[in-house]
Amino acid sequence: MSENKGVIQLFKHKTESVKRNHPWIFSGAIHTNTEDLNDGQVVTVTDNKGNFLARGHFQHATIAVRVLTFSDQPIDQEFFNKKILNAVELRRKMDLFSLDNNICRLIHGEGDSLPGLIIDYYNGAAVIQCHSYGMYDSITLISEALKNALGNSLKAIYSKSSDTLPGRTETEDGYLYGEVETPFIAQEHGINLSIDWIKGQKTGFFVDQRENRKLLGKYAHAKKVLNTFCYSGGFSLTALQNGATLVHSLDSSKKAIELTETNVALNQFDGQHGSIVADAMDYMKELNEDYDIIVLDPPAFAKHRDKRHKAIQGYKRLNAHAIRQIKPGGIIFTFSCSQVVDKYLFNNTIIAAAIEAGRNVKILEQLHQPADHPINAFHPEGEYLKGLVIQVD
Repeated sequence: MSENKGVIQLFKHKTESVKRNHPWIFSGAIHTNTEDLNDGQVVTVTDNKGNFLARGHFQHATIAVRVLTFSDQPIDQEFFNKKILNAVELRRKMDLFSLDNNICRLIHGEGDSLPGLIIDYYNGAAVIQCHSYGMYDSITLISEALKNALGNSLKAIYSKSSDTLPGRTETEDGYLYGEVETPFIAQEHGINLSIDWIKGQKTGFFVDQRENRKLLGKYAHAKKVLNTFCYSGGFSLTALQNGATLVHSLDSSKKAIELTETNVALNQFDGQHGSIVADAMDYMKELNEDYDIIVLDPPAFAKHRDKRHKAIQGYKRLNAHAIRQIKPGGIIFTFSCSQVVDKYLFNNTIIAAAIEAGRNVKILEQLHQPADHPINAFHPEGEYLKGLVIQVD
């Protein structure tokens, strides 16, 4: 557990972002010698005159301090109890603990004023991913706060941070409280989903597309749908639930296709579904089916700013293939989860793809992450998911 010790003083002209409540303090803003500080410890941040500015977790990295509070208060059990209870109450207002809708992002890092912490919730099971040493060192406090906030509805807490803290050799995944068998069944808008946080990607499921999947259902009735980069088939299941006549799920990973087929069978949607193991970029060059709807939900093409240009070219190629191939009047749901590609750049990239494909396009909907992935108003970097629904003439 981290202790409230250590003081970091900022350079005189490097305090403005902290005063504007931005939760990241970069190493270049720090005047103090930090060699003796430990990764993960709680530090107090002051201006050059020693005036209190913030308190947060320190790490020897480009983002040197992740701010937990701009008030002079201890980072203790009471602190985590209050933060996590506030987050749980917000999700309750969103009706994300019901019988047919019990999957949500319970803690979304900076959006819930707990930078470095992700918690996804699956029908009573909480899966924790720590993206900072400080949060990993606070995991006992976090677990107790989850028990306090969720009470009897909490069945298990699983810690999964070995992939997100690769430099931390002592990081171990495992149950911190309770235990359930995986795959574990949870529900999204009445659809049963088989979730495996032990063997699956991230926390086991891509929670952030919940409302965009629901929106697809409004367009899917009596339509032929191609869902690319399908992973466990979320968009495919929604299309089938809403009466699509044919749904093809495509992924380059055979394991992902197996997950999709498990979910299709779990919901007894077998009749109208087909699976394709293929590279989406290659497959999109020449389609063998006259699809009414195509879903393009690729993984992040760029995780760092120096890869942004290459990512834009990738999005442009992929979308140009889809726009060129889809039938007249067809609908494309297209997304980017690359944080370094903002919504304006993404929109312009789709327009460039339409020009390259030589077809007219209408923007019907502008999409984003759902409310259980809140964006801290002082941390615009938290807006990472963007998407469009377009119609191709």
